[in-house]
Amino acid sequence: MHPAPTSIAQLLERANQIAGWQLGELASSMGLQAPADLRHHKGWVGQLLELWLGANAGSRPEPDFPALGVELKTIPIDDHGQPLESTYISVCPLTGLTGLRWQDSAVCHKLQQVLWIPVQGNKAIPPAQRHIGMPLLWQPTPAQQLQLQQDWEELIEQVALGNVEQITAHQGELLQLRPKAANRKALTDAIGPNGNKIQTLPRGFYLRSRFTSALLRQHFV
Repeated sequence: MHPAPTSIAQLLERANQIAGWQLGELASSMGLQAPADLRHHKGWVGQLLELWLGANAGSRPEPDFPALGVELKTIPIDDHGQPLESTYISVCPLTGLTGLRWQDSAVCHKLQQVLWIPVQGNKAIPPAQRHIGMPLLWQPTPAQQLQLQQDWEELIEQVALGNVEQITAHQGELLQLRPKAANRKALTDAIGPNGNKIQTLPRGFYLRSRFTSALLRQHFV
């Protein structure tokens, strides 16, 4: 339960301090208790690390550490250090897309600089006993930045053309667009095939696991 860090060096110091700790140890150090499982506590790991590191963006569409321009992403990994899932970045706007540019998008802002923290994700290990890995501060290379922009623009164009329900998770090299909803009844407005409004599931932008896997491999192997 730290205040917001005042520098990237301070943020990294806090992240490095807990590398190798179990989640239960970190929770106890802040007077909290780890849940028995994460099925009914989705997001608990990320919230725990946000508390320790001093993230203060809340639910606003900006990086978790706005003053530093750094987004925090916990990444569950298997026993071989491979990501277990794609990484959620932000919600995708499905209406009011006129004039929307990559440079102004939440995805662009959040991916300018990311603090990745790997955490054991093996479901056989109780949450309290899962270990926290070494942090990685990452900025996209010019080539990655260009590919992210191309993916985003192509997906947003399809949404704007009324094709949101035809978009599959196979589209996009680094970014993919997928339904993001608590249940199948949580519908929202979107642009339909004829420009009319339709009701559909909310969508979110995700980074592909093969991309995050390559990032981790590049820095930790």
